[in-house]
Amino acid sequence: MTERGTLGVAVIGTGKMGADHVRRIHQVVSGARVSAVVDLDAERAKQIAARVEGCTAYTDPASAMAAADVDAVLIASPGPAHEAALLQAFEHDLPVLCEKPLTPDAASALRVVEAERRLGHRRAQVGFMRRYDAEYMKLKSLLETGQLGRPLLLHNRHRNAASPPFFTSSMLISDSVAHEADVTRWLLGHEITAVTVWRPTPSANAPDDLQDPQFVVLETDGGALSDVEIFVNCGFGYQVQAEAVCERGTARIGDGHAMVTSMAGRWGGTIAQDFVERFADAYDREVQAWVDATRRGEVTGPSVWDGYAAAAVCEAGVRSLTEGGRVPVELAERPALYG
Repeated sequence: MTERGTLGVAVIGTGKMGADHVRRIHQVVSGARVSAVVDLDAERAKQIAARVEGCTAYTDPASAMAAADVDAVLIASPGPAHEAALLQAFEHDLPVLCEKPLTPDAASALRVVEAERRLGHRRAQVGFMRRYDAEYMKLKSLLETGQLGRPLLLHNRHRNAASPPFFTSSMLISDSVAHEADVTRWLLGHEITAVTVWRPTPSANAPDDLQDPQFVVLETDGGALSDVEIFVNCGFGYQVQAEAVCERGTARIGDGHAMVTSMAGRWGGTIAQDFVERFADAYDREVQAWVDATRRGEVTGPSVWDGYAAAAVCEAGVRSLTEGGRVPVELAERPALYG
């Protein structure tokens, strides 16, 4: 870090998420600067780097991590590239914020867990940004008070206006329901033990061969059930909602009624069109918390074990989607490093 303690961050991946993180660190977050960007597309990396004074463009993550002005790494590259980048960061003992998924499958995620365990201390935080969303944090705090009693059910709705052209049926689980897998574990404090995926008639608005929507049921070791409606071609916008049903009451978030207008004989509001808009504040809060913790020499937030657990749940979900029926979630023994 510089004499003033400013954290020099290398952002790996300059697509939609990576470019937004570059903007965020440069314009919103305090205590950090973007000292390097990495992308296989050299021209794109140069264009992004040119927006930030003193930022260097690289095409190789290892070269960026070895640079003297890089103190920490933010990984926003595609999921299949995460394992190699994480292991390189561990070799340099650099703090990491890794966008979800930790890795695309449970086996590679477990290799990351084992690599960090061998370091003997946490180095990575996984980017499950919903844990930093104001509404989700409020729901978590309420559940922890016990005022509503024991959680019995958690209803989740996750809708996108339209899916990207490369989206597959299994990606509805691995790339979307991964968030609900994490918030279920976090909100309830339970591990997920089994997954069942139901396949309703596909929407006429879904691309050919895409099973959309899907209905996912997550069983937990605390006896609660969490269900997820995942619908990625709903047509009207991006919508994430959750309702906890407990013994003495319920609590719901995500209705999006921050402002309601009444005019011309109608009332209504607006719906966010993508996740970047809906969770902008959560991303800001997440990255700021990561920077602050890193400057204190700490690692907080979702761990690589949380990333591994979500990957294992999603793997079971994809099996249920393709093979049918209820699929148990198999987790390795949890290392002491993760509590």
